[in-house]
Amino acid sequence: MVSVGIIANPASGKDIRRLVAHSITFNNQEKVNIVQRAILGLNSVGVEELIYMPDYYNIVPRAMACMPGDYKLNIKVIQADMVMNGIQEDSADAARLMRECHTGCIITLGGDGTNRMVAKTCGDVPVLPISTGTNNVFPRMLEGTGAGMAAGVVARGLVNGSKSIQKNKKLKILKEGTLVDIALIDAVVLKDIFIGSRAIWDAERIKQVVVTRGEPDSIGISAIAGNLEPIGTLDEYGMAIEIGQGGDITIMAPIAPGLIRPVPIRNYRLLNLGEEVKVSNGPGVIALDGEREIEVGENDEYFIQLTLDGPNVVNVRETLREAVQKGYSRMGNL
Repeated sequence: MVSVGIIANPASGKDIRRLVAHSITFNNQEKVNIVQRAILGLNSVGVEELIYMPDYYNIVPRAMACMPGDYKLNIKVIQADMVMNGIQEDSADAARLMRECHTGCIITLGGDGTNRMVAKTCGDVPVLPISTGTNNVFPRMLEGTGAGMAAGVVARGLVNGSKSIQKNKKLKILKEGTLVDIALIDAVVLKDIFIGSRAIWDAERIKQVVVTRGEPDSIGISAIAGNLEPIGTLDEYGMAIEIGQGGDITIMAPIAPGLIRPVPIRNYRLLNLGEEVKVSNGPGVIALDGEREIEVGENDEYFIQLTLDGPNVVNVRETLREAVQKGYSRMGNL
């Protein structure tokens, strides 16, 4: 059975940065439209089963209800057998179930936070992330049709090249040697005492930044690294940065949509795979991929480690290129 999963987060694209910055609001009807096109793409390449995460907006059922009448769908659509709690862990639970059901690929609609939760439990199942969040680095803005076709090609095992399915880096947050959490893009140590509002938009609150990647055209905290020394997705190193006065560098960085701020750099260094960075003494808060998650007590000892055991991510263009070279698009080969 060729099976694909869809995790569409109805809450993505709606956090507080719409009030304090200039972020767009990504409405759920547009997610329905993307999912509809993705299902048509999946159907066109012979995917037999779609397992989806249930949600309060019924994104996938709505997409199915308004399918064009002239399309013959051969795909079986199944709701994942899970209880929804309306929290971010729902995405992790759905990814775990999809992995256990041996889906060949998981399509996600959400932001960096959604994909961080999926990455915790998806294992080796390739992920195809579509951006519907605030200022995303991990997922990209993709057209649903091509995304669905690429996910189907991956699920059918028609591609295996390293350009098509790429192993990503991640950050492990360790407390006394025990894994506490992960981040896909950045871990940020803040001066805050309590988590409060999860989103980050105030550079003056930042003490440390550790990133897996950073580009000058990124929006968010990883843009600080991108404006110091750009680091690509596939580069086998990251960066550790200390923020504050006392250094010789101040950069301008877009730390949120429309918020371009000066950021003083005390010092920074490139980080090798496997290397750890000690979190500065508490109290404080560690934000993961843009959201405050971990409160650090005064005597707590945390480390952040860069690794190359993040999720396998589908590159849509390279996947479809490889598949075409193997003749998948010739009529009679599907």
